[in-house]
Amino acid sequence: MKAELAKILNRIGAMKFGTFKLTSGKVSPYYIDLRVVPSFPDAFKRICDLYLTVIKTDVGTDGFDRIAGIPTAGISFGSIAAYNLKKPFLYVRSTERQHGRGRWVEGILSPGDRVLLVDDLITKGGSIVKAAEAVRAEGGMVTNAVVLLDREENGDANLAEAGIKLHYLLTISEVAYKLQDMDAITEEQLNTILKQVNTK
Repeated sequence: MKAELAKILNRIGAMKFGTFKLTSGKVSPYYIDLRVVPSFPDAFKRICDLYLTVIKTDVGTDGFDRIAGIPTAGISFGSIAAYNLKKPFLYVRSTERQHGRGRWVEGILSPGDRVLLVDDLITKGGSIVKAAEAVRAEGGMVTNAVVLLDREENGDANLAEAGIKLHYLLTISEVAYKLQDMDAITEEQLNTILKQVNTK
């Protein structure tokens, strides 16, 4: 499964090398663009199937009432997961809405609802923690989050401090080694990725 996923990411050109500023504000020498996944229907379907596998096996469908997608990539993956699992879907805005009801969370959320957060990847975990705070502020309960990829930069520990358990399909180290095995990246690029792992 992990080798298959690495092949998909390579085929759709999801990994880039250069200088990139991440959502956290940190500068990274590589970037994984999972926003392109829905533009490749076969890859999108397979990756969504893998999300469902992780949700069913690691979280359990009885462990939550609703699924919330985190903008922007998490919305596409989360909505497909919710549709297939027959769970109500929500999404958390990146900024508070300045008109209408002025809400952070869009969709029906009742006090006590257990909400599973879905995003594409995690670096430090700031976006997921922020989304959890927004859901909790409206009465929802958040204890689990699912992502496709863990960049291994202490995001899991930061989520744990916020009372959230992280579930993921694979780590960036696993992706990097698989890509090098396929001759999709050089040893220098492999080391570039590995140097970022678990950096504070």
